[in-house]
Amino acid sequence: MEVSEKSGARTLKLTCIVCPLGCKLKLLVKDSKVLSIEGNRCPRGILFAQSEINPRRTLITVLKVDGGNLPVVSAKTSKPIPKDLISEAMKTLSKVIVKAPIKIGDVIVKNLLGLKVDVIATRNVEKQAKLRN
Repeated sequence: MEVSEKSGARTLKLTCIVCPLGCKLKLLVKDSKVLSIEGNRCPRGILFAQSEINPRRTLITVLKVDGGNLPVVSAKTSKPIPKDLISEAMKTLSKVIVKAPIKIGDVIVKNLLGLKVDVIATRNVEKQAKLRN
């Protein structure tokens, strides 16, 4: 992303990644609002450009498991979160230990960072079988 500033507005240049065309977009942005977009060859470029002003990403991670047949469970956020909060979210999730059993779709963390976004299990983890002597 290339940035230049003038009269309180910024000009951003970025490449759209939504479809195979890879349009070179030029945006005029002021106060996190898109004033104009040039270079898009399809309507999806407009939505992509607007989403990149305040980018959000789905966070995919693994969390520690206690008493499971696997040491970790894969998980993801239920909705994209602000990109600048991913590091803080990862620090919070690094302290989470999930008790087995876990089923796909189980909510592991509710309302992550107060964002009204949950962290959901994306695989099953069974309870570890007890060993017999």
